[in-house]
Amino acid sequence: MVRTRKELAIYLSKLKVFEHPHIQLEQYPSDGDVAAKLLWEASNNGNIENQTIIDLGCGTGILGIGALLLGAKHIVFVDIDATVFSTLKENIKILEEEYEFPGTFEFVNSDVSSFNKNLIAPETDTENLIVTMNPPFGTKIKHADKKFLECAKRLSNHIYSMHKTTTKVFLEAYARTNEFEMAWQETTSFPLKNVYKNDRKKIERIEVDLIYLRR
Repeated sequence: MVRTRKELAIYLSKLKVFEHPHIQLEQYPSDGDVAAKLLWEASNNGNIENQTIIDLGCGTGILGIGALLLGAKHIVFVDIDATVFSTLKENIKILEEEYEFPGTFEFVNSDVSSFNKNLIAPETDTENLIVTMNPPFGTKIKHADKKFLECAKRLSNHIYSMHKTTTKVFLEAYARTNEFEMAWQETTSFPLKNVYKNDRKKIERIEVDLIYLRR
């Protein structure tokens, strides 16, 4: 397992990203340093080691793999796009060659709107799930991130997520309405790399809030 946040960020930055990203799903690579910040906070709160983690909208697996490196017991990788699992499995294979980790994992091809605990393997402990996610920011489909929050609140009392800073007022209201406490919130710069033909800049930086919702 990794020993420092810096070591975690360096490893996550080396993972393979989307081979054929879908713009409507806003499949941008997650930044290794930003992912490490979110996971390190979860780890410091006791919400990674020996826990079952739902990596919601997992993409190529950066958050779930990071959780494995921090000692998670089991990861449920969930994504609507089944094609991402081949790259995710390659990333896990590399992980297995470089590190020893105690955790296990499974893959579920599902949209967040219909995902529920019944889709998780029967032998998985689903009593105290932790959710980590980097949902779409809603630039292509308005309020796409809200669908992820709705799914996460059905699954867990502990949600670690990233959202555009411009949605901060919405997030705070959402937390209050759904009886969650905004237990942690940190604004950071998130680099969106040019992966689509219409992207004008090589890298566009946006302000993102990392959050921990606790019920």
